[in-house]
Amino acid sequence: MNLSEMRTIIRRDLHDEDATNYRWTDDELDRHIAHAVSQFSQALPMEDTADIATTASSRDVDIAQLSNRVMIETVEYPIGSYPPTYRRFALWQDTLTILSDIVPDGSDARIYYGKLHTLDASSSTIPTQHEDLVALGAAAYALLEWANYAINRVNVGGADTAETYQKQGSELLTRFRKELRRLGRTNRVRVRQLYTPATTPVSKSIVTGP
Repeated sequence: MNLSEMRTIIRRDLHDEDATNYRWTDDELDRHIAHAVSQFSQALPMEDTADIATTASSRDVDIAQLSNRVMIETVEYPIGSYPPTYRRFALWQDTLTILSDIVPDGSDARIYYGKLHTLDASSSTIPTQHEDLVALGAAAYALLEWANYAINRVNVGGADTAETYQKQGSELLTRFRKELRRLGRTNRVRVRQLYTPATTPVSKSIVTGP
């Protein structure tokens, strides 16, 4: 799926298919789609890894290069051990601190992280089974935006148009957020079953791996 195809789905759901008299412009729908994709990414980010060089004699790793980062799942250091050695870590802005007795020697650490999904003119990273969910969220935001715009304005649909759109948008948004919460819980369980932590966390105040 690409952005144009997503727009088509949303217009169909919103009964806004008259190309000579669209209620929402493409730019408006693109903004609502981007909002829905961002919210979806927070619950079910795109999984990726990156090998980043450590600094000799320092436990701090600069992860500023991880663009569109949503979360850090875990850190493998050193790379190449079997079974893999995963380290506890702390995170502050773009600095990840490895919490272990071993001090890095400048070799790479492998960062497992989640990032924002993309949906553009040519492609998408959103799993096929979740495309309708993103469309649902975008439609909800579109309805709520139109309802806010229509307040105290003359509408061909009558005085209740804004209220109707507000109600429909709120209902769709509730469904969208409920499913995101479910996916978020499912994802946390699934990811954390991939491996056993290298060491036992010692503090609930420290950001850890699984």
